[in-house]
Amino acid sequence: MGDLIQNESALRTLLGKLPQLKNEIQKQIVGQDDILEEIIIALLAGGHCLLEGVPGLAKTLMVRTLSQAVDLPFRRIQFTPDLMPTDIIGTEILEEDVSTGKRFFKFNKGPLFANIVLADEINRTPPKTQSALLEAMQEFEITYAGKTHQLERPFFILATQNPIEQAGTYPLPEAQLDRFLLYIKIGYPSASEESAILGNTTGTQKAQINPVISGAEILQLQSMVREVSISKELIDYVAALVRDTRPATSNTAFVKEWVGWGAGPRAGQALILTAKARALVKGRYAVTHEDIQTMIYPVLRHRILLNFKAEAEQITTDMVSAELLKSVKRNFQA
Repeated sequence: MGDLIQNESALRTLLGKLPQLKNEIQKQIVGQDDILEEIIIALLAGGHCLLEGVPGLAKTLMVRTLSQAVDLPFRRIQFTPDLMPTDIIGTEILEEDVSTGKRFFKFNKGPLFANIVLADEINRTPPKTQSALLEAMQEFEITYAGKTHQLERPFFILATQNPIEQAGTYPLPEAQLDRFLLYIKIGYPSASEESAILGNTTGTQKAQINPVISGAEILQLQSMVREVSISKELIDYVAALVRDTRPATSNTAFVKEWVGWGAGPRAGQALILTAKARALVKGRYAVTHEDIQTMIYPVLRHRILLNFKAEAEQITTDMVSAELLKSVKRNFQA
């Protein structure tokens, strides 16, 4: 880490901004500590998030507040059935040079050209537009009329979907879901949190969100994440967990019974990167078993395809992850 940060004091100052970032967001968002931490982890790991929750759980507000606290350009795209790829990536417009009278095409950038983008209700738009977004997520660039346009870093997509309204939706295929680093489920608040929400949002007071960290500092932290240490034993542990999700090679009876298709190598990459980011958020420079065991749920949640029997019995991918931790732990003791 010495190449990135010149001294321990500067390193601590930069890491100290992470709890400040969380505290600033919590001026507006009551509770949801684990959700906020997972979003920050994804940001530091350089990946994107899919947020799922019923209407009214402040998904949009959470993302908007994050953009204010990070001091980066933010755009919100409301996905609808008639949204076209050019509506999000941009299009060429015909302009005229006043001095010469010559006409030329100029690329007019769409809302994807922001650092933090909220893709609201991504499953309400057709696959063609979904693919345009997912290409940008994967390549950090878009191509239009044969020309490639780079997206400015950091580039962070948070997509939302509603789990209860399926009429008129276009569910993301498993291969496209895999592009999201984390799949985060947002639940209902507790009784005390709900009372606090009602009190905070029905009065005249409005929280003032102050920027506490810059885009350049986020890029620094993203570079630091990759330098966090992880032992060979823990890398083998991650590989064993991911391989055990595949019914054909799994040693876990639960997987063989309920899973139709397991996770690929990208899941292992995601698990290691998010474990490293979590270690950094916790002020550590080395990954522990706890980091891996915590991050396995949002990492594998959308990368395991359950069979019809599992769906009928209401088995979830989180249950599969819990069984994996029990099974693989026998060979990799914490």
